[in-house]
Amino acid sequence: MAPRPPGSSHRTAVGRFGLADLRLAMAAPRPAAGLTSEWRLVDGLHTHTRHAAGPTTGAPPVVLVHGLAVSHRYLTPLAVALSTTHQVYLPDLPGFGLSEHPRGAYDVRRHAAHLAAWLAAYQLPPVCLLGHSFGAEVAAAVAATHPDAVRALVLAGPTSDPAARSRRGQFGRWLVDNLREAPLQAPVLFRDVWNARPWRALATLSHSVRNAIEADLVRVSAPTVVLTGERDPVVPQRWREEATRLVPEAALVVVPGAAHNVVTTAPTVVADAIRHLLAPQPAPTDR
Repeated sequence: MAPRPPGSSHRTAVGRFGLADLRLAMAAPRPAAGLTSEWRLVDGLHTHTRHAAGPTTGAPPVVLVHGLAVSHRYLTPLAVALSTTHQVYLPDLPGFGLSEHPRGAYDVRRHAAHLAAWLAAYQLPPVCLLGHSFGAEVAAAVAATHPDAVRALVLAGPTSDPAARSRRGQFGRWLVDNLREAPLQAPVLFRDVWNARPWRALATLSHSVRNAIEADLVRVSAPTVVLTGERDPVVPQRWREEATRLVPEAALVVVPGAAHNVVTTAPTVVADAIRHLLAPQPAPTDR
């Protein structure tokens, strides 16, 4: 099993999403807080990536993959927190954020294929891949099908729980979650849905609930952390524990006080968990 990262067994203060975070989230494509934007042609689509140029110390790059209906924007607090130690990349999946809109809405497999092509286009060494919510489904599929590209995996708030694997079930849980989130996240969500278009968000939700993430989880060979907020109604305790059990080498991190958007409201805690996952582990000693 992977070692237990920080945050899994002690109480940690969860930050808020304030005005400075909102301005940073909405900044692209303008440079802000060390984040810059660029577009590359990936698999026939102009794909936008937000990049935090961290130190060139040989530490593995970290790639952050957003959920459905959203984009790189809500992941910017985590990118800034990680940029002191890692190069950080935030690609917008096809049809979302500032990336080109394909015809139709991609399902998990097509998003995973595009993300694998994106990794090849950037010629990155094996990365730490973090996927949040629907992005965790995409990240799990990439880790299962392209193991040489993924050094470590973080599944943050992975969807979707088999006990609520329907559009109605997931939407109901998200309504509950919205009551537990920092209110200033709402403008980011509205902007992202406007960019993607509501029909694409709804179609992507349909793809999410048809995707059995379990089939990918059992094929993941990279060291993995399943990371959720303690108050996340989208990923309740039974499902987060089951998802962790399915991955051959995984640890569970539960961030006290956080809801589904733990990567936004607890960026320092999440960044510390990623650094712990990537830290060299001592070799076992003979007894």
